[in-house]
Amino acid sequence: MAKSAVAQYDTLDVSSLLEHSSDEVVTHSHVRKISLPNSDAPLALITLDNGKDHTRPNTLGPHSLVELRSVLWNLQKEAQAGEISAVAITGNPFILAAGADLSKVGDIPDVDTGLTMVQLGHQTLGLLGELGVPSFCFINGLALGGGLEIALNCDYRTLSSSAAALALPEVFLGLIPGWGGAWLLPNLIGIKNALTVMVENPLKTNRTLKPAQALELGIADVMFPPARFLEDSLSWADSVVAGTTKVKRPNEPGAIERSTLWPVAINVARKSLREKIGTVALAPYAALDLLLSAKSSSKAKGFADEDAALGKLIAGDQFRASVYSFMLVQKRQKKTPGAPDPKLAERITKVGVVGGGLMARQFALEILRRLEVPVVISDISTERAAQATEWMSNELVTLHGKGRLHTDQLQKLQAMIAGTTEMSDFADCDLVIEAVFEELSVKRDVFTQLEKHVRADAVLASNTSSLSIGDIASVLQHPERMVGIHFFNPVAVMPLVEVVRAEKSSDAAIATALSAVRKLRKTPIVTADTTGFVVNRLLAKLLGEAMHAIETGTPYEVVTESVQPLGLPMGPFELLELVGLQVGAHVLDTHHNAFPERFFASEALHKLVKIGKIYDRDSKKNIKGISREAAALIGSGNGYSVEELRTRVHEGLADEVWRMLDEGVVDSAEDIDVGMILGAGWPFLMGGVTPYLDRAGASEAVRGTTFHTPPIKGVS
Repeated sequence: MAKSAVAQYDTLDVSSLLEHSSDEVVTHSHVRKISLPNSDAPLALITLDNGKDHTRPNTLGPHSLVELRSVLWNLQKEAQAGEISAVAITGNPFILAAGADLSKVGDIPDVDTGLTMVQLGHQTLGLLGELGVPSFCFINGLALGGGLEIALNCDYRTLSSSAAALALPEVFLGLIPGWGGAWLLPNLIGIKNALTVMVENPLKTNRTLKPAQALELGIADVMFPPARFLEDSLSWADSVVAGTTKVKRPNEPGAIERSTLWPVAINVARKSLREKIGTVALAPYAALDLLLSAKSSSKAKGFADEDAALGKLIAGDQFRASVYSFMLVQKRQKKTPGAPDPKLAERITKVGVVGGGLMARQFALEILRRLEVPVVISDISTERAAQATEWMSNELVTLHGKGRLHTDQLQKLQAMIAGTTEMSDFADCDLVIEAVFEELSVKRDVFTQLEKHVRADAVLASNTSSLSIGDIASVLQHPERMVGIHFFNPVAVMPLVEVVRAEKSSDAAIATALSAVRKLRKTPIVTADTTGFVVNRLLAKLLGEAMHAIETGTPYEVVTESVQPLGLPMGPFELLELVGLQVGAHVLDTHHNAFPERFFASEALHKLVKIGKIYDRDSKKNIKGISREAAALIGSGNGYSVEELRTRVHEGLADEVWRMLDEGVVDSAEDIDVGMILGAGWPFLMGGVTPYLDRAGASEAVRGTTFHTPPIKGVS
């Protein structure tokens, strides 16, 4: 007989863990007995309920787990006595559970306490598979992390077609699924599917599964509509207990997959990770190790392996930093520091966009889709305006083809697009956003003409990435109506928008801009009117140091290695190619002109603009190496060593952050972290820029203190 997976936790002492979680919002486990038509004994139905509504999902803290454990122990005894024929577990309306309560991570005082929490989860949820009678999870709604692991630990799973999302997001948070998921999932749905759910989806900005996808993968055995979900689930469970329904799982791995496909899939995934994210992130590789071990280990060994892996991750910096990032972004999605009263926002019924380039088209399309109001987009010729509207219409058709727009919605939105060459066509717009060439005189000309035609109460905005909103607005008779609304490219993907408050911007104008941004499902930060605002100012510092190092004789490879610990999704030269060499040169020039004593302009970068590339690439756009022309631009000096340049970059970034806080560019260091995480792809696992600079010692080296007290780092 196989060793019980939970027996290894029989002597677990959770008293210290409970002491550190006295203010937990407890998710209670309510039990009721339900008669089954085809069974002599009833089914015991556990309903998880924290007493809150759907805005505060069920979470599993120590007290919640201990209560569920006690319930399951009692049901195990009843099963042995023949008093029940099955056990099922479900959640309160719309939610099964959202996993562990991440808001309490800071309460974990040491690694031993954290490890006890992991083991308690294994012991409790593991009981669902060792009750002595069939166990079912009725996934009635949201099931994330430990919530989904509740389901995986059961013998069978039903799923509501209205469930909001299913996912194992732990890798995204610097962890691994540690309550059985890393062993149970691949042994249920196969290694390739498990890699998608456990590693690939979390690293794609925490992608989740829709119910139909979860059913197709084999995470659920059957799916029912929400109207009669509980009744249908109970009826199906009855048929399984009675033996009239046989569950088939086509994705469950067989011997051939285990011996051949399994290790190959892990090796391919490991290589892909190294190419895409480097080797700084620890959790994805720990997940791969666990998935590989799950090929042949027992459940008990799988649980023990998860304990060991999580023990190491909990002790490290990346877990704490990831949770800081996650909680910060969640908080900023709900409330924006520095925002005026939302009631001051003007109603938006029509939007104008000046400029028909790619960036303008992108945010015009997002406004059309999310606000569902008429959008007028202009350009300098009828032909170019028509190209912009045609592009928007075609993008809607593409979304329709992917099933993301209904036919009636497609037709409705297409009818709301208009192109023009006349400023007068913006006369009835509530909001007009400019996105023309990044030249102050050009933008001033636009707003001088625009103000002649728009209503007196219309809000005007510029999408400038670095120019002063106040300088642009100086030509207006009513500069108080002017704000900055800076989108990031690609607009549909990037979640950040910088809303820029100029010296004369009114609260009503800022409130209107913030209202529009939130309706676009973006996260705004309010910044003061300064060169580069937040994101571009710090990127200009990083990229300027990189190009300066090249010009002083530092090889490209040394520069790239020096910034590797930042954990950024790509090196500085890949980033320059991505944003465009000409754009990068303009950004560096702008910052050098504004802050010549701290920011470098780059003659070499202007030469690269003419060359058109930094890297040689193959036919699939993969990097082959630094191009001969780019290599020729390395200066004749001695350059910097990896350590010297790393120190320069760290302390340069820390100095610039301190200056931005002194200048009141944003309210706090947290706003800068949100900006860099959502606007520059700064990894969650670093906690944003300021926690990283604290841990690297740069913030103290510059000012003698840290941005966060205490610093956001691991425990011992």
